[in-house]
Amino acid sequence: MEAANLSAAATGVALPSGPEASNSSPSPGAVVRSTPGGAALPGRQPPFSVFTVLVVTLLVLLIAATFLWNLLVLVTILRVRAFHRVPHNLVASTAVSDVLVAALVMPLSLVSELSAGRRWWLGSSLCHVWISFDVLCCTASIWNVAAIALDRYWTITRHLQYPLRTRRRASTLMIALTWALSALIALAPLLIGWGEAYDAQLQRCQVSQEPSYVVFSTCGAFYLPLGVVLFVYWKIYKAAKFRFGRHRRAVLPLPATVQVKEAPHEAEMVFKARRPTLTFQESGDSWRERKEKRAAMMVGILMGVFVLCWSPFFLTELISPLCACSLPPIWKSIFLWLGYSNSFFNPLIYTAFSKNYSNAFKSLFTKRR
Repeated sequence: MEAANLSAAATGVALPSGPEASNSSPSPGAVVRSTPGGAALPGRQPPFSVFTVLVVTLLVLLIAATFLWNLLVLVTILRVRAFHRVPHNLVASTAVSDVLVAALVMPLSLVSELSAGRRWWLGSSLCHVWISFDVLCCTASIWNVAAIALDRYWTITRHLQYPLRTRRRASTLMIALTWALSALIALAPLLIGWGEAYDAQLQRCQVSQEPSYVVFSTCGAFYLPLGVVLFVYWKIYKAAKFRFGRHRRAVLPLPATVQVKEAPHEAEMVFKARRPTLTFQESGDSWRERKEKRAAMMVGILMGVFVLCWSPFFLTELISPLCACSLPPIWKSIFLWLGYSNSFFNPLIYTAFSKNYSNAFKSLFTKRR
């Protein structure tokens, strides 16, 4: 995932304006001079403006927060035995990919952002390593989101045919396929020479711009999992709508005042004189329905944030090489870091909808104190 140059938008020569512009045109043979200490002459902006320093500070904080939060999730899953099962292994796989994004990808991307002219000064070997980890970790993070959505979908719609043992096998298979597909997309240019990431003459390091590879990588890394997530959420929405309609049909009018209560964990018939309706409830189903409602809401928010974060980047990545056009560097940077921020939002979303994580975090910090 190519890193654009933020500093290019913040630096440059400020052209004079107004009356001075007409009187200050350079004469033939004029020479641009600079002070011995490298100080900026009048008419030049400093190498890093206040806005650039502020943006870089925010990006550094984003990197640190992404790394620490995902690391906290991993430590919690490793220390709490109750988390050593599905769906927490899917959450752990997502956290591993997001930790790698924060530790290996985002810092070098920031270095590339700050280099003048978006040049890569760290050599071809490190360029290939960085690009490979960039594609690998970001693709794995995206597919892990799709795997979590699939697991929640099967839990909601097939809870009788999807017991714990089946969930373990399915989640293990999804994790293996996620990392295998991500490795294939990341290593394809190196294994079969599908384009070149490093340009020695321009000193530029970016994902291969070979049109065929661009279509293959963007479809495999984003558009295919996007289709999976959209399909899953549509099916969850239909299942929730069906259940809501079914429960509304379970409310029937009665002509007399009756109150009947049967054994717990079975259907309860409750009648109130003020509202002549008979309501069927089941304690087990109500608990499951609350759990499924939270799971559906989590999948919806996870999907929405995922689409908002990555759609702009992958749209430009697919369109730019095919139409031989490009966006300004500042927009490329915005779209790139918006995609990286998805690794920060992932642990916030799937832990915010779980009381187990909040209790585990509290116990973890209490023990350390």
